[in-house]
Amino acid sequence: MTELMECRWWEPGEGVALCHLCPWQCHIRPEKTGVCGVRRNVDGVLRSLNYGRVTSVALDPVEKKPLYHFYPGSNLLSIGTFGCNLKCSFCQNWEISQGQPRTQSLSPQDAARLAQKYHDSHGNLGIAYTYNEPFIWYEYVQDTAPLVRERGLKNVLVTNGMVQPEPLRELLPFIDAMNVDIKFWSKERYRELCGGPGWQARETVEIAAERCHVEITVLIIPGYNDTEEELEGIFSWAAGVNPEMPVHLSRYHPAYRLNVPATPPETLLRAFELARRRLRYVYLGNIMLPGTSDTECECGATLVERSGFYAQPVGLDAQGRCKACGAETTIRC
Repeated sequence: MTELMECRWWEPGEGVALCHLCPWQCHIRPEKTGVCGVRRNVDGVLRSLNYGRVTSVALDPVEKKPLYHFYPGSNLLSIGTFGCNLKCSFCQNWEISQGQPRTQSLSPQDAARLAQKYHDSHGNLGIAYTYNEPFIWYEYVQDTAPLVRERGLKNVLVTNGMVQPEPLRELLPFIDAMNVDIKFWSKERYRELCGGPGWQARETVEIAAERCHVEITVLIIPGYNDTEEELEGIFSWAAGVNPEMPVHLSRYHPAYRLNVPATPPETLLRAFELARRRLRYVYLGNIMLPGTSDTECECGATLVERSGFYAQPVGLDAQGRCKACGAETTIRC
């Protein structure tokens, strides 16, 4: 068997491997893994079980990540592995986040070549590291992203934000965009439904927003994070980071271990109106309701028309300015 890749961001301890990648700071005993399920103490060395192993490969619309202000209408080669450093009871990808499904090998060099192939044939923008938690695929992303960048393509992370500031800053020079899940404002809710200290995600957004394009997603779950107090906490914080940062409000559907009913449309609309009091760009996901998906300029002109995952920039020039009034926007084209 090929020797497993040694992890980065760890050090040996008294009979354990000390992992410093994410806020868990796991002390991993011999032949055990950390909370993520993929960083394993093998003979005193912390090694990655998922380096170069992919569970999913697909060419997705960038809107599916979701990213609405990052080259709208483009495609991204999306790849994922297995494992996660949260245990969300509502996870829609639980088969790969909480288990060890079948994988196939894809080296960093092959991933970059595949991204180039789809760029040439389908206008692919680059690679999105997604489906499960990309930060626990840290070594693979760190090795692949520079190869993708060398080809003039983009790197995107779709993440829960659970990473320590130092590894994040080391990776950010090669990352062009991120979508970060902000699941709850309440620390208690994070622990109850996600099994861990996921509020680290807010610091990840604050750090990343200074270096790359960032959008956030909030999954609205009835009875858990749909109160005005909970939502106001998230929206006021997001506005403090950047009032023009795009915010996606997604509809919850029963999945994995959580079976409360799906989010009612009126709950999403109420959250949408609440967010719009503080934030310039707010969108509803997983549901089609009038006036909640297109991007408009302050002059009233439509900049991007959307229907589901289909997007068409109709009011933007090549520099991302409004064709009608010439105003600059936050949309990268």
